[in-house]
Amino acid sequence: MTDLLHRILPTVQKPARYTGGEFNEIKKDLKDVRVRVAFCFPDTYEIGMSNLGMRILYGVMNQMDGVWCERVFAPWGDMQKAMEDNHLPLWALESQHCVKDFDMIAFTIGYEMCYANILNMLRLSGVPMHSKDRQGLKNIVFAGGVCAYNPEPLADYIDFFSLGEGEEITVQIVSLYDRAKAENWSKDVFLHEVAKIPGVYVPSFYRHEYNDDGTLSAIVPLEGTPKTVTKRIIEDLDSAYWPTKMIVPSTEIVHDRANLEVFRGCIRGCRFCQAGFSCRPVRRKSADVLYRQAVETLEDSGNNEITLSSLSTSDYRQLRELTDAMIPYCEAHRVNLSVPSLRADNFSRELMQKLQTVRKSGLTFAPEAGTQRLRDVINKNLTEEEILTTCTNAFSGGWNNVKLYFMLGLPTETDEDVLGIAELVYKIIKCWQEHAQNKKRGLRIHVATAYFVPKPHTPFQWEKQISPAEYLRRCKLLKSHFYSKSITYDYHAPDLSRLEAIFARGDRRLGAVIEEAVKNGAKLDGWDEYFNYGIWFDALKTCGIDADFYTVRGYGEEEILPWDTIDVGISKCFLLKERRQAYNGKITPDCREGCAGCGANCLLQEVKCDA
Repeated sequence: MTDLLHRILPTVQKPARYTGGEFNEIKKDLKDVRVRVAFCFPDTYEIGMSNLGMRILYGVMNQMDGVWCERVFAPWGDMQKAMEDNHLPLWALESQHCVKDFDMIAFTIGYEMCYANILNMLRLSGVPMHSKDRQGLKNIVFAGGVCAYNPEPLADYIDFFSLGEGEEITVQIVSLYDRAKAENWSKDVFLHEVAKIPGVYVPSFYRHEYNDDGTLSAIVPLEGTPKTVTKRIIEDLDSAYWPTKMIVPSTEIVHDRANLEVFRGCIRGCRFCQAGFSCRPVRRKSADVLYRQAVETLEDSGNNEITLSSLSTSDYRQLRELTDAMIPYCEAHRVNLSVPSLRADNFSRELMQKLQTVRKSGLTFAPEAGTQRLRDVINKNLTEEEILTTCTNAFSGGWNNVKLYFMLGLPTETDEDVLGIAELVYKIIKCWQEHAQNKKRGLRIHVATAYFVPKPHTPFQWEKQISPAEYLRRCKLLKSHFYSKSITYDYHAPDLSRLEAIFARGDRRLGAVIEEAVKNGAKLDGWDEYFNYGIWFDALKTCGIDADFYTVRGYGEEEILPWDTIDVGISKCFLLKERRQAYNGKITPDCREGCAGCGANCLLQEVKCDA
């Protein structure tokens, strides 16, 4: 295989994607290995190597005695064709061995439009796609990530799902497999035992029944399995594993820098945000631990940039203490320290000036909606005054570039709300005209709108998605009210977001659609070069699936939802309450102002929720 691969590599783009051999990759002697795990990321090397969760779990598994975890990424189109033409199966980077030779095959899934890649990678590996066709303990396929919170579209293909944060549960899963292999268990025995691990969901142990109208009539647990499976969390992040010896990529990746995770969860409660609800409760790292991890990571990797990451970094209470410690080190070692995920209501010009002493990059904010009414509906907890004050502070401090992100199609949105985006942008232009420190450079405002996708485990999980035609009408309405040359406006075609909504809220019947699409060439749908809506349209039609059933229909509050088996710690009663708050235009204060009773604190042994 290696000789064949070496002959192919000069014929494809970016051959370093496929070779391995990077600094800090982990190689082991097979004589000392009892369990081999192929850790698959269902996208390209550049995306997968930028994924923090993959880096963490790669290190966690390779710390285990007798376990070797290797990385596998989806090939680009030219490499896939070369593989198929030369009958070359998909391989792992560290050993160059075929994926089908591994004991366990793990996927991390962060985006619904990677589903085709999962089946395609199994196909390219020569591993049977369907769970029922994989007999014995060889090639046990499991998956985790945010998309596992609605695992049903992949239920026929994944043996089991690991729900929540993986540092502890992954060790338990792989350790159980090690025992099962040593004692020669059957696959059925292993699945029954792994289902006893808190946070593991085995879809074959649940039967889904349907009404004549296509809605679910029942989800029936089989063989004594629990009615719901609750996600796992890590309570003490200070003592949790952190990969300070990160693999240094051999080619440029999307986020080509070191990352430092300051806390998990979010205090805000934006009603459209799946991550904001499914990642609760908030747990933080201490500033001294973060500083030590930052220094160790930078000194080992040689990176010249490090990013403080979280869902809302400016909500980290020790941010000033952390940056005050890190800035002298970064200046002395010529390392750029960046703090993304800032909110307009707690933007600190003083902090940004400290961080960007050489060059002021653009600022990015996400008001999400153009009017205060709609921002209250989605619980953004952000006022127009705060947005304009932030822009005034930034412009007077020398900034001239601003990126603004909004959504179209949010519940209760009207044309007045759409045009409110344009009004807000012109108010920001006026702020620049009145307060800019350096007007010679000119102002640039980049406005981008996304097509609202209702997501599971949010207050908007029951909502309708507006039709693609209506979304485009609203985009054109907004564009027609942008007259200034300072404004750049981008919006994407709606096809991808419509499919995202279908699979985000889909059920088991969609598995056949994914398989049909892969059979007809679907792959790398997150890339414009390969996304082909026609393939998916034909697959839906072939399988007799009405896309509107999952999108513009909306879901009834009394309806059984495909993901009701999964418990992320947020009660459905709370989500319903928040939905009604939205329709009444009432906000729910963030967690620091008082506990709203979402239920996430019940996941903690010691009740606390503090960023």
